[in-house]
Amino acid sequence: MRKLHKKPLIMAAATLALTGTLAVGSAMAYFTTYSTAGGGVKMNMGFTKTVPNEQIKSDGKHVTISNTGKYDCFVRVTAFAPVSLGYKADKNWSKGADDYWWYYSDILPAGQTTNPELVISYEFPSVDDKPEEFNVIVIQECTPVLYDEDGNPYADWNHVIKDDSTQTTE
Repeated sequence: MRKLHKKPLIMAAATLALTGTLAVGSAMAYFTTYSTAGGGVKMNMGFTKTVPNEQIKSDGKHVTISNTGKYDCFVRVTAFAPVSLGYKADKNWSKGADDYWWYYSDILPAGQTTNPELVISYEFPSVDDKPEEFNVIVIQECTPVLYDEDGNPYADWNHVIKDDSTQTTE
């Protein structure tokens, strides 16, 4: 019987192993070239914030609205009081169809204030039922400027901004 030599057998196995690893490297490169990922990131796009400025003068409350947010917006104002109220406004303010809100007709850019002011006048009650004091409560709202498909700006007063999320109510 012939005795097998181990050296040629080991050399053949080593050669086969090295050749196999070269092919595996290129195959691994092919399989790892393309990958997919999943997940999500919450984005804060910011929102508009407005602040009412009220000054009481002899002819009533003078109201302006300042846009302290990052985006342009439309604004509107209304007031409540236990007495009769009247409104004096320039052409930039107009009474809404609902006779409840006064709308500023121009877009209010970020960092700007409505000009001219809206004057809310009030009549003191007669001497018999005159209260010692009363408040005129001014409420203002804003909505971001939206654009239609033709690029025309419009206001959507049903668009609700709450914290960092938005939704439309009906």
